[in-house]
Amino acid sequence: MLQATELLPGAFHVPLARLADARGAFVKTHAVGALARLGLHFELREEFYSLSRRDVIRGMHLQLPPHDHDKIVYCPQGRALDVLLDLRRGKGYGRSRGVLLDAREPALVFIPRGVAHGFKALEDDTLMVYKVSSEHAPTHDAGVRWDSFGFDWDCAAPLTSERDRRHPALAEFDSPF
Repeated sequence: MLQATELLPGAFHVPLARLADARGAFVKTHAVGALARLGLHFELREEFYSLSRRDVIRGMHLQLPPHDHDKIVYCPQGRALDVLLDLRRGKGYGRSRGVLLDAREPALVFIPRGVAHGFKALEDDTLMVYKVSSEHAPTHDAGVRWDSFGFDWDCAAPLTSERDRRHPALAEFDSPF
């Protein structure tokens, strides 16, 4: 049975079983029944991945209503500092949390609607897989600038995209959640 640790309200870190033998390893990354037993109801609509060099920071990303989505992420290769930012109005607004994702210790992170996601690759060739509950809608794509909410990324010279550098700061983000 999967055990989950709550990172933010409704956001969970879920360690996964890794079966290893002389051939290599096997990890089950998606099981509807196991997620449901944790109270997580997720309907997969789209899946994609990113491959990043060390010190790449991607984020903080989300989609706005009505195309907002729940997201499941995991790291099958390399290591990443996975970061969540709560953009839901209320007492938790602006709260962030980071968790290590390491391919050698498989785990997934469940991210509910209204929580932005990003990560920092901790080694070259870090592979991140994303499962989302809605299809990408470019007109509803949004984000918050990665360096605007007080999270310590421990990175003097991050590699970021122009798109991520153009996201508004948290203080300028008008949350619809």
